[in-house]
Amino acid sequence: MRHGGQILVDQLAIQGVTRVFSVPGESFLAALDGLHDSGIQNIVCRQEGGAAMMAEAHGKLTGTPGVLFVTRGPGATNASAGIHIAKQDSTPMVVFVGQIARHHRDREAFQEVDYRAVFGTLAKWATEVDQIERLPEYISHAFHLATSGRRGPVVLALPEDMLSAMVDVADLPAPAPQPFGVSREQVQAVTDALAQAQRPLVLAGGPNWSADAAQNLETFAKNWNLPVAVSFRRQDRMNNDHPNFVGDLGVGMNPKLGQMLTQTDLLLVLGARLGDTTTNGYELLDPTRPGPRILHIHPDPSELGRVFHPALAIPARADHMLERLAQTTGTGAWADWTKTARANYDSWQNPIATPGAIKLEQVVTWLSANLPHDSILTNGAGNYAAFLHRYYRFRHYGTQVAPTSGSMGYGFPAAIAASLQHPDKTVVCMAGDGCFQMTCNEASTAVQHGAKPIVIVANNGRYGTIRMHQERHYPGRPSGTDLANPDFAALAHAYGGHGETVTDQAGFPAAFARAQAAKTLAIIELKLDPDMLTTGQSLSQIKAASKPA
Repeated sequence: MRHGGQILVDQLAIQGVTRVFSVPGESFLAALDGLHDSGIQNIVCRQEGGAAMMAEAHGKLTGTPGVLFVTRGPGATNASAGIHIAKQDSTPMVVFVGQIARHHRDREAFQEVDYRAVFGTLAKWATEVDQIERLPEYISHAFHLATSGRRGPVVLALPEDMLSAMVDVADLPAPAPQPFGVSREQVQAVTDALAQAQRPLVLAGGPNWSADAAQNLETFAKNWNLPVAVSFRRQDRMNNDHPNFVGDLGVGMNPKLGQMLTQTDLLLVLGARLGDTTTNGYELLDPTRPGPRILHIHPDPSELGRVFHPALAIPARADHMLERLAQTTGTGAWADWTKTARANYDSWQNPIATPGAIKLEQVVTWLSANLPHDSILTNGAGNYAAFLHRYYRFRHYGTQVAPTSGSMGYGFPAAIAASLQHPDKTVVCMAGDGCFQMTCNEASTAVQHGAKPIVIVANNGRYGTIRMHQERHYPGRPSGTDLANPDFAALAHAYGGHGETVTDQAGFPAAFARAQAAKTLAIIELKLDPDMLTTGQSLSQIKAASKPA
């Protein structure tokens, strides 16, 4: 006989889970008891939003579901930001939510929530386990669903009386791996279409990638001399030093690459969903108008043709297709097209000077030139991230961990998860002052569990992205975007980490070296000029451009 919490934890062990993230609650005490002697590491976090982002980042880094435990009501709703990230980023994740006792249901009891309704559109599947005998079945199905097709989050609500009940029930095995699913005819259809193109462009992104897949993409690109772009925040899908890599189609993309997207006659999409971000709000490619011939490879058949109408739609994983495409060779009349695309990328990486004694473009180019190539970089959302996208070169798969959903506050929890998963690697979180303060309380989580990310806080005293939009749409009327910030270096010391403030560019390399040597959580605050705003325009330049003629 076992209680439900022990059955649950035993099932996690069968699924190969070695680490979970949680904020404890009285609604799942039995699960906490089950974890006690399990050998599964429980990373105890400070707020459910940060815990959910750590679990999501763990899923990105490992390709296996990140596992999260949160309590009912406010605990679950706090976690919704991380669940949304997992959905939009196609990240495998399994969330266990404590729930009220079954005999109190439908009375609006303390912290009662209908999780099927709340998470029905945020998750791949949201349900409640009413029968303890079916716990192994539900958990096995949750892990299968989280990792199949288009990966994503699954939410299981666990009534506390069900979880604490005792029963004799058999365990179930982990889901079997999905079979390989790319045929010779499908590969031939792709290569035949490529052979007929004049200006082809490959767009790589989405889930189901690996170091082998990234290597196969390089081989395929070289064999066909194809220009390869990546989707938003998927820049580690291909070595950026490779001569066939031409940049990213995302927020703040190179305008010349965007123009090439409008000129291509064949777009091969490998794993990405092809939406508003990659098409600049559907301006570069409009699904209501004729465009290039699209070959779309995606593991979820429902994504094929959902927005854009592909000439060829193949329901398959990008890594499986690339394993076959890497064995093919072809030539076409597009050598100059590829050469121009790469030259545009190289030119785009030439830094544009920003105002102030600390220049974020120089910080990022220094990191790109000096960090080990297997270093992991994380970020959340804000104008500061555009400097990372534009000036940093990712050389290995698994080194970029960032939310394609554009969620603020993500970078720091993701860096903690990355440092726990890869304690031997350098982990750097790029964060804005507003972005960092959304989850900076997880610093105590980092220190408690031995994570040692280096956080670089770009402090310009405002929500810079929103201020940029204000000046463009409502010039001279800033509202609600200025920030009063703490001493970030002192904050690091308060949590037991290393912290310092950098006010001039010459001091950054030495400050970073000291942060590395500290071997603990480190925060480097960059005091930016308030006029610094984007990679291409200062605040004063945007104001001048927005003035009426």
